Amino acid sequence: MFDEKDMILEARHVTRRFPASGGRTLLACNDVNLKMYRGKTLGLVGESGCGKSTFMRFLVSLDRPSEGEIIYRGKDITKLKGEELRQNRQNIQMVFQDPSGSFNPKMKIRDIICEPLLNFGRIKASEKDKVAKEFLTMVDLPEDFADRYPHNMSGGQRQRVAIARAIALEPEIIVMDEATCALDVSVQKTIIELIVGLQKKKNITIGFIAHDLGLIQSFAHQIAVMYLGNIVEVLPAEDLEKKARHPYTKALMGAIFDLNMDFSKKIESIESEAPSPLDVPPGCPFQDRCEHCSPRCKEDHPMLVDLEEGHQVACHMYQ
Repeated sequence: MFDEKDMILEARHVTRRFPASGGRTLLACNDVNLKMYRGKTLGLVGESGCGKSTFMRFLVSLDRPSEGEIIYRGKDITKLKGEELRQNRQNIQMVFQDPSGSFNPKMKIRDIICEPLLNFGRIKASEKDKVAKEFLTMVDLPEDFADRYPHNMSGGQRQRVAIARAIALEPEIIVMDEATCALDVSVQKTIIELIVGLQKKKNITIGFIAHDLGLIQSFAHQIAVMYLGNIVEVLPAEDLEKKARHPYTKALMGAIFDLNMDFSKKIESIESEAPSPLDVPPGCPFQDRCEHCSPRCKEDHPMLVDLEEGHQVACHMYQ
């Protein structure tokens, strides 16, 4: 189980509202409370548009929440400004879903990897070639890739370069936004193995966003399930198959192949579509798609409650 003394980051009551047309408000994240632990992976899963990426962008200060705080090293990083904010970026890095979009196509791989180190005065310009080759070797790429441009590489190779750039500053936390979803399944496996190996070697904390519950369960330590901006269940990844309780978590599990590769298991889709985030009903956000919906579910919003140590669920059946 997770030791509280190893907690490295805590999000408290994080909410994000975006103004929309017609005077309406889009609630992207609603009272999110999550903890991240040193050397562990937190997997954040849910459908597209549920608020996963919005929340993770707060960690790397690409956006700020409307309410709440994110405590890292005793400070609320959502309030950092100026040079203090710039210096903090060294501690929390991000690997984007599409590395091509985050690379300058006119820069060689050597310059892409070493740019953060030069920006913070970690190395001299004369050291770029040596340092780039060291990090390429670390992510299992040939040293001569330092002279290539991003368009001369495959998707998997570019993602390895993105990981090399992220670890160059030796951050304590790395956020990965769907870092494997655009890759072939065989390439996904090698990238995950690389991530796990680097995590063990450097004791890095990882926040991994994914749609694939089976993938994230295979290497994460903790899983948080998100639906329409709400965290509906948090539990250790090893307990997912036997102890998942929220109807939405169970529905996600039913929509994928059996985690133990039992191909006799029937794949079940979730009935109906999720409501618009601009028109979330009062009460439980999952009520329109839940077979256990009761009158209380349509009136009261369920809060996360502890079922046992490390396992929380937001469902009136367990309140």
